[in-house]
Amino acid sequence: MKYTLRQLQVFLATARLENISRAADTLAMSQSAASGSLKELEQQFDVQLFDRVGKRLQLSELGREIRPQAEKLLAQAQSLEAALAGAEIPGSLRLGATLTVGNYLTVPMIADFRERHAGADLSLHVANTSEIAAMVADFELDIGMIEGEVNHPRLQTRHWREDELQVFAAPGHPLAGKRRVSDAQLREQKWIVREPGSGTRQTFDRAMHGLLPDLEISIELQHTEAIKRAVEAGLGLGCLSRISLQEAFKRGSLVPVHVPQRDFRRQLNLIIHRDKFHGAALQQWLALCEQYSD
Repeated sequence: MKYTLRQLQVFLATARLENISRAADTLAMSQSAASGSLKELEQQFDVQLFDRVGKRLQLSELGREIRPQAEKLLAQAQSLEAALAGAEIPGSLRLGATLTVGNYLTVPMIADFRERHAGADLSLHVANTSEIAAMVADFELDIGMIEGEVNHPRLQTRHWREDELQVFAAPGHPLAGKRRVSDAQLREQKWIVREPGSGTRQTFDRAMHGLLPDLEISIELQHTEAIKRAVEAGLGLGCLSRISLQEAFKRGSLVPVHVPQRDFRRQLNLIIHRDKFHGAALQQWLALCEQYSD
């Protein structure tokens, strides 16, 4: 065999970070050793895996083509090593979640997982749907838990659990006590909503089909809590997942606004790269997701 697993580690770390120095740091290697390993891999097969663009190393066409195979091969090797060492849950697991999922669902799941598997090494990255999808597609995350829908050729989507958005207002808002709010009344309001690219905004836009051109989107914010604070301050109506509003409704700091003619239901999804090797940790996480699907 002309290549080593260490060479694959250097190749993949450089692909993720686009910098040989940072790749070396993550692998506890010197820059010269990492650079030499990568150069040797290219010379052994007389290929160029990266295009040098200033200080950045971008994958060449061949590099992009072989990356999924290298990721899968290295993951399998790490899984085998852990099995030989008698580890129940091998390696680490890089989780990605959109804001509602990450802030209100994933944290207790991580606690549950670590209680069952004390040696598990989990990390969590929280961002909007488009960013999480891009990171999973680029092998920067092992799995994404998202609120939106993605259509990406490198990603596999699994339906996870049901969710629903809720329009809400401050207690003193004119629409707060009404049993039903009409489309005409919705057009008259100022709205504080999530930014484009988020799953919540995607669902909001779909639910408001036919009304969107007439709605006054007053503020777009990236954080759920910021939207809740703005609505509490009387700046307009909001629309977020019911999961994120339960405590505020109990306190009475926010109240639901009933819009039964609009469909705010949605599906929370799991996304995984189609070429991702399902090691023991990922398999156990997927099993845990099934338990949290209700």
